[in-house]
Amino acid sequence: MVVKPIRSERGRRISLPVVGTVPLPEPQHLAFYAVLVALGVLEIVEWPVVGIVAVGHLLAGQHRHLTLQQVGEAAEAA
Repeated sequence: MVVKPIRSERGRRISLPVVGTVPLPEPQHLAFYAVLVALGVLEIVEWPVVGIVAVGHLLAGQHRHLTLQQVGEAAEAA
């Protein structure tokens, strides 16, 4: 498996063989995810909780995403 890091105007991306090009989170977010994984591995927090917190953190960081903004504006208008 060959993983190629790519730098673009939209930030860092990584090219995976089967998945394609995937954006990488900022370094402070990667540290947050690493701590979450460590908590799961050490069994301090159960894996379903780790998954829920990670997805929530990912979604909270997507507030600048244009499609999500449009969905939110449509929900406000309804």
